[in-house]
Amino acid sequence: MATKTIARPRTPVASAETAQQDPADLLENTLTQLEALLWVCHGEEIDWCSGDGPRQLNNLLWLAAEMARKAGGVVSGEREGAAWDA
Repeated sequence: MATKTIARPRTPVASAETAQQDPADLLENTLTQLEALLWVCHGEEIDWCSGDGPRQLNNLLWLAAEMARKAGGVVSGEREGAAWDA
């Protein structure tokens, strides 16, 4: 297992690469998305234009896009008769 790089920027991984991704990276991605979602839920006095705001907004949009891709996969799978694993 690779050592964790603390200063590495968090960036989304394309869904095609997800199947080959290390479980630790998948966990890090999920926690990053969850942090962004919780940031939005807190909601008061968030400056989306400076500080951590732009990064959290980017992560939130990443979460929404990933959820939309998964939902699209479910619909496609249902049309083809396949089951979907979350």
